Amino acid sequence: MKGKKLWIVIALLATVVLVIVIIQSKKERTAKQTASPENRAIAESRSTSPLNHPMNPETSRVPAHYEVAPASAELSAVLPAAQFTGKTREAYEAAKQIPVMLAQMPCYCHCDRGMGHKSLHSCFEDDHAAHCATCVDEALMTYRLQKKGLSADQIRKQIIAEFGD
Repeated sequence: MKGKKLWIVIALLATVVLVIVIIQSKKERTAKQTASPENRAIAESRSTSPLNHPMNPETSRVPAHYEVAPASAELSAVLPAAQFTGKTREAYEAAKQIPVMLAQMPCYCHCDRGMGHKSLHSCFEDDHAAHCATCVDEALMTYRLQKKGLSADQIRKQIIAEFGD
């Protein structure tokens, strides 16, 4: 008897979930269909224009980063390089020298998802980069490429090509 009741409860729960999914799906379709052309155009322009804030990591495969260079005053300070050794120390020194450039780079350890980081620069505001070879390697690559005269966009493209999925 208990087994029969359990199956009835499971069937009812599955039915409720299915109804909720169908209703939600219909709401989303209706919202898309009823959106005015003006509102759709505004939404599309917002999603494609380079704004001076981090990209939304939920809507982009490229991790969060600033499309337009933020003012250096907007960025938090990086940890002192003296706290670290070797390659990690070099990366923290680079981060101190080129903070605005690092803010324009995505970090492919995907810390934007798990830690809320806004860009590669965020990794150096605390000791996260000290424990992450991806952060260190990206920062040092960014530093080298900037010294060669490449723009943020050119460097970002190389970072994506090297570290991207």
